[in-house]
Amino acid sequence: MKMDETDIKIVEALIDDARMSLKDLATHVGLSSPGVSERIRRLQERGVIRGFTVDIDPKVLGYSLQAIVRIRPLPGKLHIVQQLIQEIPEFCECDKVTGEDCFVARLAIPSIDQLDGILDRISDKAETSTSIVKSQPIRRRPPPLAVAEKAS
Repeated sequence: MKMDETDIKIVEALIDDARMSLKDLATHVGLSSPGVSERIRRLQERGVIRGFTVDIDPKVLGYSLQAIVRIRPLPGKLHIVQQLIQEIPEFCECDKVTGEDCFVARLAIPSIDQLDGILDRISDKAETSTSIVKSQPIRRRPPPLAVAEKAS
């Protein structure tokens, strides 16, 4: 989906600060507030902007550890395992993937002591392989916004 330079500037500004006022955003991109509002509406309608969110630091909430869990459901247990992952609130992300594992999930836990208890809830329905996250050199970020223009 192509975005013009102004759309890219709007999205980049909102990525940096989703709470930026329309007035400040309009000044930043060189449009009127109604013009920016209309562009945001169109970006939402096209599905470029799916929502506005808050970035929460799990450590501040007491979740000092994160783990990446590769999950391989036992035969016939795929949908049951997927539902269990969705119901366990400590799983904060999950991707369904190709390859030997079906799911790769991120788990936030207060301490290593809680890890076994959480994994035990799915252990009779899936094999798991867990890695503790030491650091996150690249936090979740959007892909490059100008990919369509670069290809032209």
